[in-house]
Parts: sequence; C-alpha cells; structure tokens
Amino acid sequence: MLMNAISESRGSGEKTPLVIGNARIVLADDIVHGTVVVEDGQIVSVEAGSQVAGALDFGGDYLLPGLVDIHTDHFEKHVYPRPHVRWDYMRAALSHDAQIIGGGVTTVFDSLCVGVSSEDSERAEILGPMIDVLERAQAAGMLRAEHFIHLRCEVVDPRTPELTAAHINRPLVRVVSVMEHLPGIRQSRDIAQYVNRLQKAGGESEAVIRDRIAQMVAEKSDIGRTVRPEVVALARARGLPLLSHDDTDIEHVDLAADEGVAISEFPCTLEAAREARARSMLIVGGAPNIVRGGSQSGNVAVRELLEEGLIDILASDYVPRSMLDAAFLIANDPALAYALPDAVRLVTKAPAEAAGLSDRGEIATDKRADLIRVGVHDGHPFLKAVWREGHRVA
Repeated sequence: MLMNAISESRGSGEKTPLVIGNARIVLADDIVHGTVVVEDGQIVSVEAGSQVAGALDFGGDYLLPGLVDIHTDHFEKHVYPRPHVRWDYMRAALSHDAQIIGGGVTTVFDSLCVGVSSEDSERAEILGPMIDVLERAQAAGMLRAEHFIHLRCEVVDPRTPELTAAHINRPLVRVVSVMEHLPGIRQSRDIAQYVNRLQKAGGESEAVIRDRIAQMVAEKSDIGRTVRPEVVALARARGLPLLSHDDTDIEHVDLAADEGVAISEFPCTLEAAREARARSMLIVGGAPNIVRGGSQSGNVAVRELLEEGLIDILASDYVPRSMLDAAFLIANDPALAYALPDAVRLVTKAPAEAAGLSDRGEIATDKRADLIRVGVHDGHPFLKAVWREGHRVA
C-alpha cells in the first residue's frame, strides 16, 4: 500500500513526495515505528514497520504533529523588548516567528491585548499596527509558522468594545477571550504577593502600591458589567470561539458558561476548574506552569489539575517552547499516567479542534503535513526539523 502510494504520486507528474522512515510516529492515540508519506502538503500514508529505500531516515527520532498554540503573549514582548523601547513592528514579527517555529509551533494564535486594566495607552496604540504587520508578513510568505490572532479583551477598560469592533472582522482574528486583571479578583487574588512583585519590579513602597491598587479597583470594578457583555456579543455574532480568562471563583465560571463561553482559560483555582468541567467547558492550562512546577502567580498548579483530569489543552502563554517540554514532562511522570500520545494531544489535536482547525493537529491521512522531528537527550526534547504543509521551514 505504501509503495503504491509513492508510485502513484511519482507517476502523476508531480514532484517527488516527502517520505519519512524509521520514525517513532506519535499518533493521536498510539506510537508506531514506521513511515509517513507527504504529498502536496498533506499526509497521504502512515504505515507501521515499513522500510522504503530513499526515505529520510529518522534514526528512531520522534515524529510529532506541529504544535498548535492557542495563546501566546510573545509578540508584544518583541514589540517592547525593554520597557518603553518600541521595536520596528515587522522586525518584531519576524523575531517572534523565529522563536515560535523554534519551539515546534507550526500554528500560533498571537494573543494581543485589547484594552488594559492600567492607564497604559500604548497597548491601544500598537494593536492595529501589530495586526497589520502580521497580515502583510503572512501574505508575503515571510513567516514560517501560520499565524492567527487571539483578541484578549480587558473588560475593565471602557475602550475595549470599540477596539474589539474595529478589528474582530479581520481575517486573521479567530479566537476571543474576556479577561479582568484588577488585583485581588482573578489572577492576582493574593494581594500581598502582587504588591511584593511590584515592589521588586519598581522599587516603590508598599503603601504607595496599595493606595494605587485601592484607587484602581474603586474606579474600574463596575466597568466590566457593561463591557463584558458587549465583547461577548461581538464574538458570538461572528461565531468565534470564546474563552474566559483566569476564572477563580465558581461564580466566574458560571457567568462564562451562562454567556455561552465554551472554554475556561488558565483557571486559577481547583474549584474553578472543577466547575468548568461540571459545566462541560474545555479547560486550558499554561505549559510554563508544568515546566516550573507551579504557578508564577501563586495559583493552582496545572499538575494538580492534570491529576484530576481537568486539563484539555496546554498553551505556551509566555514561553514558546514550553509546550514541547511540558508534553514530555507529563509523559515521563508516572504519577500522572499520561502516555506520550495523550500528552502530545494537549498541544496539538485538542487546541486545533477547539479553534475550529480540523485539518491539522494529528498525524493521519488527509491531514496537513505540519510535522516536527524531535530527539531526546538526557530527558530534554529538542527539535531537529520542522515542516509546515510539507515544506521544511526549520
């Protein structure tokens, strides 16, 4: 069957297919040692045990689907490589793309802030130009990963509905989330830890920081009651997947579920994650949380959620290659009882399906040939090659 597929391809007048052999192929539910054939950007054959002369010999390395990252804030970090240093947008996009593909991510949803919880006006200024440059770079074939946009909408900013409406119909926008970053409410529930982080970053006194927090909360707490429904309505009108960010209380989850939000992203507590599961919501965890062994904000550890089966998807959040590391760490942890295909599915097939991309995320016939070659040394997975739609990009 495999030889027939190759022969038919070569006889059709098309270019020679990509044939990968002697690979440990990580399927959606199994690992097979065999061969994969790719033609015209699609997988045309997957067979165990086959040996084909002239195939690219993987020497037993892993062949995984290209990773699908539903949430990364990384583009903004390239636009602002240092505080108040704004980089050229195109150069920032190219640098960002290099790190994305270097993490094994072939499909990325760049999570761009729409509105802010602080008085920072620069985030609103850079939103349009960032989308513009991603559109231009992708159309020109300058990007190695495929980029989409995840609008993460801050509901305590009265400008958010206008900014969302201005960009939500752009073709690259595929995912929307609603978030609230006032201290003491969701992600930064522990005010003492939040104040301590700000003191280390800026050197201000505890009293000054606490006064500023109190003023911010007093001024902005009620804004979300009108902003959030407007953002949700805009996303639903376009039929985009909706995520609720940093759910902490059961009430946060119930609000989202009642709005028709299907995905709880980065729940901060075990109780919130349990409620999300009870409300039939998908749950996204942060891959850096796995790699670090806990939350950088003092919230629930993703490992604890995995132990209860409360994670469906992992996203890189702020470290692009963390998804690759997290998948192998999970698979190598006997206490979690995740086989490698189960762990890999969290960073490939599951996020692709959640975002409505049924054409990728697994190694199977008729799927896109977004593939990564992974070696492992001393417990560390490392990339050897990346293909997107059958073309070598790294």
